[in-house]
Amino acid sequence: MRVREVLRPLARYDLPASLVVFLVAVPLSLGIALASGAPVVAGLIAAVIGGVVAGALGGSALQVSGPAAGLTVIMAETISTFGWAVTCAITAAAGLVQILFGLSRIARAALAISPAIVHGMLAGIGVTIVLGQLHVILGGKAQSSAVENIAELPGQIVAHHDAAALIGLLTIAILLLWPRLPKAVRRVPGPLAAIAVATVVSVTAGLTLPRVELPGDLLNIRFAPQLPSTGWGAFALAVFTIALIASVESLLSAVAVDQLHTGPRTNLDRELIGQGAANMVSGALGGLPVTGVIVRSSTNVAAGAKTRASAILHGVWVLLFVVALAGLIENIPLAALAGLLVHVGAKLVNPAYMREVLAHGDLPVYLLTLAGVVVFDLLTGVLAGILLAIVQMLRRTMWSGVHAEREGDGWRVVVEGVLTFLSVPRLSKVLATVPAGSAVRLELIVDYLDHAAFESLTKWQHAHELAGGTVEVDEIGHPWVAEGKAGRPTRSRAAARAMPRWLAPWSAWQAVDAGIPTQQTHRGATEFQRRAAPLLRDTLSGLADEQRPRTLFITCGDSRVVPNLITTSGPGDLFTIRNIGNLVPSKQADPSMNASIEYAVGILGVSEIVVCGHSSCGAMAALADGPPAGPIEDWLRHAEPTAQRGGEPTLDGAKPERANDRLALRNVLQQLDHLREYPKVAAAEAAGELRLTGMYFDVGAAQVHLYDADARTFVAAGVSLGATE
Repeated sequence: MRVREVLRPLARYDLPASLVVFLVAVPLSLGIALASGAPVVAGLIAAVIGGVVAGALGGSALQVSGPAAGLTVIMAETISTFGWAVTCAITAAAGLVQILFGLSRIARAALAISPAIVHGMLAGIGVTIVLGQLHVILGGKAQSSAVENIAELPGQIVAHHDAAALIGLLTIAILLLWPRLPKAVRRVPGPLAAIAVATVVSVTAGLTLPRVELPGDLLNIRFAPQLPSTGWGAFALAVFTIALIASVESLLSAVAVDQLHTGPRTNLDRELIGQGAANMVSGALGGLPVTGVIVRSSTNVAAGAKTRASAILHGVWVLLFVVALAGLIENIPLAALAGLLVHVGAKLVNPAYMREVLAHGDLPVYLLTLAGVVVFDLLTGVLAGILLAIVQMLRRTMWSGVHAEREGDGWRVVVEGVLTFLSVPRLSKVLATVPAGSAVRLELIVDYLDHAAFESLTKWQHAHELAGGTVEVDEIGHPWVAEGKAGRPTRSRAAARAMPRWLAPWSAWQAVDAGIPTQQTHRGATEFQRRAAPLLRDTLSGLADEQRPRTLFITCGDSRVVPNLITTSGPGDLFTIRNIGNLVPSKQADPSMNASIEYAVGILGVSEIVVCGHSSCGAMAALADGPPAGPIEDWLRHAEPTAQRGGEPTLDGAKPERANDRLALRNVLQQLDHLREYPKVAAAEAAGELRLTGMYFDVGAAQVHLYDADARTFVAAGVSLGATE
């Protein structure tokens, strides 16, 4: 029974998927071997080993491995430099390095390489492949470098074209048209169909042109690896380069495959060990380097594979195909494989990704890597991209914006970003433009301030004030300068956590102008205009002609209760009524409250009314102790039903320690009862169009509580509620 449970999904999902991947892998493996300048059979060996060994030992269940287009350029250079036998030894040694990478558990570190570099590398490889294989399509021979291919291409284009050009262009045309054909036709992989049609046409038409050559006895491997007699430094560099690039490409492919399915995630360290083992075997048997290949892997997932059995079986099918149908393979024209490679290479240059890196500001890294690969070699291009990425990272990390502008009769100097010794020349230049003796407001919005920048600022401030000017330092965020002047300089960016100015209490950030209370409001309004208004302008412009709040929020006038803050709401969300004690007098007693409720429910159509009380409420204290004679006493007569109300509502099942806080809880429930005496409120609630909510804010604990009518207690916000009253 257990065997049947294992075989049933294997037969239903993995077996069909393996056949689809096999059909895609064979022509790609032949083409990549051709582009690399390796024996054609080396691509098939790598496909078999990649499927069986990497599929069985790797950390990704659905990734399919084999020879990859991403290594064609460097393999061509390696074969040209060392010869094929030594290249096989390099491949095997690179596999050993990959295993060491995996055992060292540094697989995730490889993902630190910028995606712009990886995609730039792939695009450079794609351009190089296209430039070389176009010569083959046009009946010529690829040159030894991309630059030579570019130089020779115009002459090749205008030269006489034979049957090879016809077959190559036919292959490309089929590949371009294949995605537009009916779904039933597209069940056959496009690369397989293109190669098959081109081969049949060339054979039936009797065309004479170069074709694939295989050894007479495929099972007799003659490509045993051989160590070099000299040049060990270059040998080691080639080993490390192939190991690094194959590892990065495999890991990125594995991460991409994980995004295509919901099964087990990849063990990246194990994946490197599996890839390394496959390369050791492939190099020993005369195969090309193996990597995880996104084209085959995505095909595997799309075909419905569920386990690693699909990747393993695809390698078995490649082996059987090569042994049984070697004669058929030798009918394939090289021009057809070149057409396939031109199509594959062109797809490696992804315009959509270029737009993405442009949006993120990494297009220079992408283009430099691409150009370096094309003009020089793959390693040079990648190293150039890494160097530029590091330079950009340092620039962004150490960036500081400094500018000065007139503000009324004085000057405003704004410093943003990271202010370090690298920014001191720019800072000094801008500060020098401020006239001596002027009043200056220095706004510091910095993530980090080092000693050199601190000293430059304080010396300038001292000199400016000696010359008769004034300097007001306004630090928005962490007090870097203030801490430095107090002899407690902050040395770590981690310490620079500060509450946003619009959330912090006034005393936390504003200087107090003794005897001028209105100055606080003036400075607050200025702060809003400078900081918050640009962020809110789009939102407020949409609310300019009408409001559509969803909630009527009735709360106390206490300054510690900030409705939008404790409900995380913004402009246009709350229609707020505030009074002493968050009271809702009867309809006849207070025309103002009556009009507000009628307007909120009848005209604005709010769907919720919240009554919010709070701890340490002065109104509740006055109600309990007896209010002073006068207007407060008159107003608190509306709260007498609260004082007479029975029952003791609780906070999370417990009574508050202070009597006044217990009274505040009863008061919230009493005002909800008063609301239901308003006809429009009662009708809307009965119709299910309006919900009444009791809320209590514990000021000292910064905790919001909502009333749960089923449990008859106020429950901390975030806890599952029953029915609110």
